[in-house]
Amino acid sequence: MVEVYSTNVENQHQANLLLQHLGALFPAYEINFDLEDCDNILRVESAWETIDKRRLSKHLKHLGVVAQVLSDLPPCPAIPVATEDL
Repeated sequence: MVEVYSTNVENQHQANLLLQHLGALFPAYEINFDLEDCDNILRVESAWETIDKRRLSKHLKHLGVVAQVLSDLPPCPAIPVATEDL
């Protein structure tokens, strides 16, 4: 199972501190950040158990992190507009 969050984490130092905290709290999860993405992605993966989203969200909030679950749905395709309609 994988959960992906957009976050307000702004730099690698902050991400490293969070990884230490979260790794200690959730040792069965693989956790990483992609700060090159515009959403400052937090990715949480668990091969063996369901991710406890409520507990994870509670700890993120306690640590001052704003995190929003990203949907699995692909973005909507652009709708073509006929130039004669403009």
